[in-house]
Amino acid sequence: MRVLGADTLLASAVTGRAPDPADVAVCDQAIRAHQPAETASLPSRWTHWAMVDALSRFGGTDVRPQWRVQPPARWLEEASWQELTHQLAVLGALALPGADCAVARVAAARPVDLARGFVRAVRRRDWRQAAAAGRWLCLSDEVPGTLGLGTGLEFVAMMGEPDPIVALHLEAARAIEDAGSRSGEAGT
Repeated sequence: MRVLGADTLLASAVTGRAPDPADVAVCDQAIRAHQPAETASLPSRWTHWAMVDALSRFGGTDVRPQWRVQPPARWLEEASWQELTHQLAVLGALALPGADCAVARVAAARPVDLARGFVRAVRRRDWRQAAAAGRWLCLSDEVPGTLGLGTGLEFVAMMGEPDPIVALHLEAARAIEDAGSRSGEAGT
């Protein structure tokens, strides 16, 4: 649970189907038992917020009101493209279709920086960071055409194959792309 965080409910978040009650229960227990201190890092606070948000979408939990308030995201707005990519990889569970939070807005506003970070992560063989950056890029309509995101994600899948976190981010990226293509078809 500490590794997956809000991604415990990823399948439901992407498909819209009701989550398994056991998954909801374990998420509920986790956010109650492991609430970050007021002095916790912003990524820790965002990770906790993501779990609270995921639970609230599915008739979730009754937690302290301050954890329903989004933490600040200004540090991401001011981050270099390298740091942005690193932090967005840490916060990969927030990369969901229709996500409306400050982190998602920062990611959407900086697709070129995120694309640079994706390429850098691939070149450094940081498959987790590349997969998470790719997941964020799948949400963007402004990915540079020269990036070759689809081919890049296939390469990350091949090279990062044994890592379950890489697989999780890549499955999320595929689901995001599938959801986008279905909504595009509905609009035509």
